Amino acid sequence: MQATIETIEVLNDLIQINNDRIEGYEKALKELKEEDSDLKALFSSMISESHEIRLALGTEVNALGGDMDHSTTTSGKIYRAWMDVKAVFTGHDRHTVLSNCEAGEDAAQRAYGTALEDEDLPAYLREMVVEQQRTLKQSHDQIKALRDANK
Repeated sequence: MQATIETIEVLNDLIQINNDRIEGYEKALKELKEEDSDLKALFSSMISESHEIRLALGTEVNALGGDMDHSTTTSGKIYRAWMDVKAVFTGHDRHTVLSNCEAGEDAAQRAYGTALEDEDLPAYLREMVVEQQRTLKQSHDQIKALRDANK
């Protein structure tokens, strides 16, 4: 029973990170300029990606008898507040938006790494989490490459 509760908590932590990611990219969309249509399409795609991941995680939480978390992480809220403060000082240029998005992607990678350290995570869920982490790593690398190209 305790292992099930811990598994639900791990999955809900990942749901929260994906909620952060959705809110972060929605915020980033608002900061983009009209000429950044390529980023608008990319960020919208990443929002959809996290919605799909969140749904898969939530389905597993429900199957384990838990309730899917709909909130964001405290650190995510702090991160989005920092994006607001930083934007005041640096403007909403493409490089800054991409840098902020990469920081969010780094946080998602750390969260998935932490989740995978849980030894009680059942094999079928571990496989799903590894695949989600791989998907998010591709997005991370794409954001990082765009950021580096816009220095």
